Amino acid sequence: MKARDRLRIAMQKSGRLTEPALELLNRCGLTFRQSRDKLFCFGEGEPVDLLLVRDDDIPGLIAQGVCDLGIVGRNVLDEYRFTAGMGGPALAEWRPLGFGRCRLSVAVPQEVDYRDASQLQGMRIATSYPGLLGEWLRERGVDAGVVTLAGSVEIAPRLGTADAICDLVQSGGTLVANQLREVDVLLESEAVLAGPQALPSDERGDMIDLLLKRLDGVIQVRESRLLLLQTSRGALDAVIRLLPGGPQPTLLPVAGQPDQLMLQALCAGEVSWRQLEEIKKAGAREMFVLPVEKMLA
Repeated sequence: MKARDRLRIAMQKSGRLTEPALELLNRCGLTFRQSRDKLFCFGEGEPVDLLLVRDDDIPGLIAQGVCDLGIVGRNVLDEYRFTAGMGGPALAEWRPLGFGRCRLSVAVPQEVDYRDASQLQGMRIATSYPGLLGEWLRERGVDAGVVTLAGSVEIAPRLGTADAICDLVQSGGTLVANQLREVDVLLESEAVLAGPQALPSDERGDMIDLLLKRLDGVIQVRESRLLLLQTSRGALDAVIRLLPGGPQPTLLPVAGQPDQLMLQALCAGEVSWRQLEEIKKAGAREMFVLPVEKMLA
């Protein structure tokens, strides 16, 4: 194959998205051999290669056609749409990937009595996301000064360079350490698969379509559990009503016990102890919850 007949995916070289992204691609059946400079990974089994870059560069590489897809935080993708992406090729979020979850939030000093966004009027707000923050302020009719910083946003109020901040929050521990508190959420973020609005019309388009199908299968399996249990025919309806969402369960007779049934159900998501206890009260017994390794519809 010619080089650009191969699918090229941009992803973070190092950071909190790197390992989960590689694990996800491996579960899709993709394996890679890394170059000596550790910037390029050549696909060994499928015509899919990785380019390892800074996360902020990923949307631009897709827009320029250097890469076909990218694994990037929704916060980075949406910021690109509001800033560098204006007037350029439109990018799409094709799949949420379920890891790297965080939120873009406004935080103020702990002593500030914050009630709503109108109190930000006239304030200086430090952020690394001026596009997203500016749009959020415009939607609320708030005229505030946006102070753009590349990093260390949380210390801006202590330095006197800003009155509030807008930054990514995971646990909130960094905010507490800097005497700040979260007051408004602008965006719920996670890792996403980003790409152009339309599939390429060549072999790369076929490979993207195959990759999306594999991703859907892996993500569905990751969030699914197989529930096995026994119940009587009389309690069957009550048990089925309590099952977590999923396809219709499979029923099998129990040898030598005509009134008993074995039920097998694919559940969309975790099955909690509370759910199991409620199902048992309805008449189930011998319950097992198993992870699903692979699934092909």
